[in-house]
Amino acid sequence: MKLYKIATVQYVDATVEECWDFFSNPKNLQTITLDNMNFEIKDFDDKRMYPGQIITYTLRPLLGIKISWVTEITASEENHYFIDVQRFGPYKLWHHKHFFEKTADGGTKMTDVVHYALPLGILGRIMNRLIIKNKLKTIFDYRHNKIDELFNSKLQTKIIQINAEQKSI
Repeated sequence: MKLYKIATVQYVDATVEECWDFFSNPKNLQTITLDNMNFEIKDFDDKRMYPGQIITYTLRPLLGIKISWVTEITASEENHYFIDVQRFGPYKLWHHKHFFEKTADGGTKMTDVVHYALPLGILGRIMNRLIIKNKLKTIFDYRHNKIDELFNSKLQTKIIQINAEQKSI
């Protein structure tokens, strides 16, 4: 089995508690998922994230083909991290760690680490090289931009105001 890894880091102009409040609510996953993937939560217990929580959803990640996905939250420490693992879905393995760290300026450093493996042996490796890794990059780039839009607009406004003030001097 070939194991792949994706790691991303993003700095957010919000407290760890604000980030946790958003990311620990499974309903918000739809907010940070590409519209064209038709992401839809089918079932969860409408509670904040906790170890053992099961979330089921459907999406259309490639060619409009609908797939079902079942995720379990296997570990969670409030305001620090959570781990979701695919129990049923398109991957042979999907293990996604989310870390939240307070930064010196009161913001948050968010780190995502995904380990994944595909079924079908050599065919899965070819699919990863040609399609899957690029699709995952697109998904994570979209999330990065959406999180910037949701959390960092205050920071962007501050930068624009500072630049405008500097030009008028």
